[in-house]
Amino acid sequence: MAKKDEAQETQEITAPGFNPAGFFKETREELDKVVWPSRQQLISESLAVLLMVILSASLIYLVDNFFNWGAAKVFGS
Repeated sequence: MAKKDEAQETQEITAPGFNPAGFFKETREELDKVVWPSRQQLISESLAVLLMVILSASLIYLVDNFFNWGAAKVFGS
């Protein structure tokens, strides 16, 4: 019996269909809760990401060249 009442309450709360005004209002409320980074924090973290991408790409490049060199020595091409 309790499950039936809960299901009925849920149906009453959520109206069928899409409400654009409600969607944008709720979106605005959620965006107000976001803690946005400062300009300095944004720049420093972006530079850290770029540095890590460059380091990772360089490591993959070096490992790839090493295996190409090894394959050339083994297979003699």
